This record gives sequence, C-alpha cells and structure tokens, in this order.
Amino acid sequence: MGLGPIFYLRCQIMRSAPLNLTELLRPVVESLGYELVGVELLEQGSHGRLLRIYIDQEQGITVDDCGAVSHRVSGVLDVEDPIPGHYGLEVSSPGLDRPLFEAAHFERFKGSKARLTLRAKVDGRRKLVGVLDGLEGRQVLILEQGECYRIPLDLIESARLVPEF
Repeated sequence: MGLGPIFYLRCQIMRSAPLNLTELLRPVVESLGYELVGVELLEQGSHGRLLRIYIDQEQGITVDDCGAVSHRVSGVLDVEDPIPGHYGLEVSSPGLDRPLFEAAHFERFKGSKARLTLRAKVDGRRKLVGVLDGLEGRQVLILEQGECYRIPLDLIESARLVPEF
C-alpha cells in the first residue's frame, strides 16, 4: 500500500506540540495567509517523531498550499533547530474531522458534534461524543444524551469534530 496524499488524515490520538514550537510556527504560517489550526509532535516508535501541522483558510486547503507551508516551515526549522533528533514533517488540512487544539476552538464550534478522549475517567468514562455547548471558564461543555458534562480543558487528550452528512 502506497502513501496517501499529503492532506490525508489518520485517526490518532492528538498530542499537542510544545507551546514554544507552536509559537515559532504560527507567524510563519500566518505570513503565508493561512490559519495555524494546531501542531502535533507524535512519537512513531523506532522511526523517530512526526511533526504534523494543520492549516486552514476560507477557500479550503490544496496540496499546493501544504507544499508552500512545508517549504517555508522547513527553512525555519532548519535554522532554529527546535526538535532534537530525526523527525518527519507533514502539513495537512484539518479535514472534516477537524482537531480542536485551543480553548477558542470549542467556543467557535459550539453546536457541532465532537468526540473527546480524556486523560482520565469522568463518571467512569474516557470517551464522550456529543454536541459542544461552548466554554465556561476553563471547562468544555458537551451535551451527550441529554446530560451536560463539564470537562476541564487540561483533562482533554484529544478532541475532534464528528462529520455529519
């Protein structure tokens, strides 16, 4: 089986990159006219790590957009060298199952269906699928089967929108 296109998204648990890496890359991506949705630094076992950068814009993202961002980001990473050792770089559209990285994302997508995976159990569960009801302080509100759960942002391991057709 060959490699998928550069904008292909695999379902993996999201691990946000260190904040300094996101802060380094945000102005680079935004200077090209894109929104930096989020950055993940994933361990890939004996293969090293993968730096995945999600970008977006109103018109959507093309392979050429990913290539332009990859080229510019590669130059910055080569100069700044913020990641020790070997790693791969992937620039991607957030796709229909858009990952949610920041507190503002939960407010922005209020009313959308989302899947949360938690770092620890809440009411005996680590996974919730429901409708986002915004933020209250540092807690995400999610409605699942008529019940409102208040999930501390720090407890969320990964969050993605659930596409509805």
